[in-house]
Amino acid sequence: MFKVYGDRRSGNCYKIQLLMSHLGIEHEWIDVDILAGDTRRPEFLAKNRNGKIPLLELPSGEYLAESNAILDYLAHGTAYLPNEPLAMARVLSWQFFEQYSHEPYIAVARFIAKYLGLPEERRAEYEGKQAGGYKALDVMEQTLAASPYLAGETLSVADVALYAYTHVAHEGGFSLADYPAVQAWLARVAAHPRHVPMG
Repeated sequence: MFKVYGDRRSGNCYKIQLLMSHLGIEHEWIDVDILAGDTRRPEFLAKNRNGKIPLLELPSGEYLAESNAILDYLAHGTAYLPNEPLAMARVLSWQFFEQYSHEPYIAVARFIAKYLGLPEERRAEYEGKQAGGYKALDVMEQTLAASPYLAGETLSVADVALYAYTHVAHEGGFSLADYPAVQAWLARVAAHPRHVPMG
């Protein structure tokens, strides 16, 4: 059986939980508390030298890190990750977008507010994340105004990856009031029969 080391409040970890639910993949969840230093302990670093979650332990005993790499490994051979090269590249481009243009703003602002309680010494950093987060939402809005899902007509790991932090963007101070296409997309993803909420 797969084992997932993660934090149920983390969007990067939730991606894995959500896809596993969609695909009906049995797994054991092992809670990891990053604020308590769990990822810096020798026993965790022996599994992932980078000291980050999520971390997937395969039935073979091997480990796989990085949330989108885990998504793609689990989705291989399913409709969530196309085989056709251009279709696959479009999915991957959204996953790169998520990690470089979305997560560093929306997820980090949420971490500062939700995990740390928005301490005064990090308020300027928090406020500095807002413009980048809204820029990412603008890109998503334009795409989703023309397409039901990010990479085309069907749900893919691109949607799973970006749903994770977008649906809790308000916890990082981002309002979705001006993003009707994003809101409609969030509702479509949440309506999937195997959807599970974060937490």
